[in-house]
Amino acid sequence: MKLSELLSVIQPLDVQGSQDIEITDIAIDSRQVKDGTLFIAVPGTQVDGHQFIPKAVEQGAAAVVYSRPDGLAGGAAPQVTFIRVADSECVVGPLAHHFFGDPTEKLDLIGVTGTNGKTTIATLLYKMFRAFGYQCGLCSTVCNYIDDEAIPTSHTTPDPITLNRLLGRMADAGCRYAFMEVSSHSVAQHRIAGLKFKGGLFTNLTRDHLDYHKTVEAYRDAKKAFFDSLPADAFVVTNVDDKNGLFMTQNTKATVKTYSLRAMADFRARILEEGFDGMELNINDRNVFVQFIGRFNVSNLLAVYGAAVCLGKKPEDVLVVLSTLKPVNGRFETIRSREGVTAIVDYAHTPDALDNVLATINEILQKKGQCITVCGAGGNRDKGKRPLMAQSAVRASDRVIITSDNPRFEEPQDIINDMLAGITTAEDKRKVLSIVDRREAIRTACAMAQPGDVILIAGKGHEDYQDIKGVKHHFDDHEIVREAFAL
Repeated sequence: MKLSELLSVIQPLDVQGSQDIEITDIAIDSRQVKDGTLFIAVPGTQVDGHQFIPKAVEQGAAAVVYSRPDGLAGGAAPQVTFIRVADSECVVGPLAHHFFGDPTEKLDLIGVTGTNGKTTIATLLYKMFRAFGYQCGLCSTVCNYIDDEAIPTSHTTPDPITLNRLLGRMADAGCRYAFMEVSSHSVAQHRIAGLKFKGGLFTNLTRDHLDYHKTVEAYRDAKKAFFDSLPADAFVVTNVDDKNGLFMTQNTKATVKTYSLRAMADFRARILEEGFDGMELNINDRNVFVQFIGRFNVSNLLAVYGAAVCLGKKPEDVLVVLSTLKPVNGRFETIRSREGVTAIVDYAHTPDALDNVLATINEILQKKGQCITVCGAGGNRDKGKRPLMAQSAVRASDRVIITSDNPRFEEPQDIINDMLAGITTAEDKRKVLSIVDRREAIRTACAMAQPGDVILIAGKGHEDYQDIKGVKHHFDDHEIVREAFAL
């Protein structure tokens, strides 16, 4: 693609050099630069890409986009075209989107944002529309898919170049729809800039990622910015059971639809019956049995139902497919022992998510068995939620084992101590054990459990590793449970 064509989607402040050159690739990492690459120097959270301009030039960059006035210090070269812009971070998305063939002009992209439920909703929509016979793409925390081809992922929402390359491959493969999780980081860092969304879904908002956003208001506003940016021909499906549900849509141009378990809304649901095998629901005056558990999952399923109807599907057809879908890996997954103990593996890693999962377990248990919770908190993340996590666990469990999650570069015992600080009464302290080794903590919970008891293993869900000192060691909660249950 000619540089002049690429630059037509942005507004450069200055261009030094020829625009009549061929661009063969695009990169924000100087290590990925080769002959013909357009290198975009982005001021990152860890390092500033401007300092790598000389390296990019040395490796064959045909053109460089930069924004710092002193960005070319030591990097100018006569054979390279230099383009100065007001904010290089903001132009990566539009440039990448155009370079990879404007993929969201060729497929319908649906974004899902909120604190909890994003993975479940995006994945179920992907599975539902494949069941309807469409080729679809998925961009999620667990795994990305181009129809049935799995593409490993490391971020909820990838960087703009990785994301647009992936969407471009989806469009080239003939995908009609793409469903993606939209993280607050991706909005704040302009990773989704340049994408055209057909629809946006809001799940809920509770405390999370304050290590990055600093305040709940900044975190909330990052989510809201996604809906503010939607075009007039898009739709929004928002959860009015959450106090932020209508706040999110205040300034959107898109058509707004609502869903609720408690209030009047476009999409409504009631639980008629529930057990650890599933629930009988009434959705918009039609009954359906689903293989999911818990009020939070009813909310997730309503979002899926609403989005599918907004995309033109008949309600009765949506319910038929809904009844066949199964929980997403690591989202309220049940494992039963031969002796009648139920273990539930769930990704719950915020106080609100833990509250929701434990409320569901206790609702079904009805005090006919004990609830034993194993949980921890991630290292190098929001420390303020650690005592709150412990309080949530103790408040709704008969026994709690506090253990390691992904300690990253912190000491596991220090994280556990932060959690234990939230447990203040003698009665609550008697409920709690702390075991640093997560494997041993899970085994201990399984050994403690009696027939009829439920063990919740929270925090990691689908993850099959523990992140310790920058190294990901294989670790899968499911495997440890099955070993303990001798399955």
